Amino acid sequence: MTVQPTTSESGQPATQTAKPPLNILLCAPRGFCAGVVRAIDVVERALAIHGPPVYVRHEIVHNKYVVESLKRKGAVFVRELDEVPDGDAPVIFSAHGVAKTVPANADSRGMTTIDATCPLVTKVHREAEIHHKRGRHVLLVGHSGHPEVVGTMGQLPKGSITLVEDVDQIEALTPADPNNLAWVTQTTLSVDDTRHVVEALKRKFPTITGPHKDDICYATTNRQEAVKQVAPLVDALIVVGSSNSSNSQRLREVAERVGCPITRLLNRAEEIDWPAFEGIAKLGLTAGASAPEVLVEEIIEAFAARYDVTVDTVSTVVEDMVFPLPRELRNEAAE
Repeated sequence: MTVQPTTSESGQPATQTAKPPLNILLCAPRGFCAGVVRAIDVVERALAIHGPPVYVRHEIVHNKYVVESLKRKGAVFVRELDEVPDGDAPVIFSAHGVAKTVPANADSRGMTTIDATCPLVTKVHREAEIHHKRGRHVLLVGHSGHPEVVGTMGQLPKGSITLVEDVDQIEALTPADPNNLAWVTQTTLSVDDTRHVVEALKRKFPTITGPHKDDICYATTNRQEAVKQVAPLVDALIVVGSSNSSNSQRLREVAERVGCPITRLLNRAEEIDWPAFEGIAKLGLTAGASAPEVLVEEIIEAFAARYDVTVDTVSTVVEDMVFPLPRELRNEAAE
């Protein structure tokens, strides 16, 4: 194809400024994990079966784009159950899990509930319960106030579980029986930070019991490993995700820790601070586990409007994990 030179109104050839080249390295895996896919499918399937409205306690996953999309389809997001009117509309619990008091309160009101808790979070809940039944005090490594932490702590009676946020807190721990402890973790933490905390716990409490398998979810680990591969190769790295998404925040921190000079966590292309990226030749791009691929594509398109973009994928592992829908939705789907 021959491209004809453009001309100005005077008939003279117009001066064209060539776009600077930019190589985008796409991290793989990135974006939706199996737990997020399942949670979104739960809401959409519930809407198809029951019709709108379907109520969802808290954000189903931590991503504004996803939440707004589900709102348009008829999902109503509430903070607490007392915001749900009486009636037959189902109430869905988010992927982060809930304290035991939440379904108990729902049952007392005769609500139809659907649990979209990620199976890997449920695994941590069960571990904590088993340790408690065996008489161990549980130490939960996690971030205060995160919905997953609130839900996990709410699996046990008050005083049976203690939150540990960082290594500095460990020195002050004085459990009643230091030889009868167990630890579990939030699933979306930094792999490296968690390892340091767990090592410190083991040094102070040599007999502490841990999970048979790492609690940090496969998707969190895989996305952080991909960032570790890409971040040292680029001038800047963008994580697509929401500020209240723990796993997305950890991805940005991982990139920063391995020496990437410019790291940003962005919801959408409209948030790009263009002066910050001036002069870059290589850009890393990934997405948190609750960020849809369409937002990654939006970022690429925004850079392509300003740069001559080439895109290469750096893949560290292939994910094939799939979680089935809750039984009540599977049964309906089969009819």
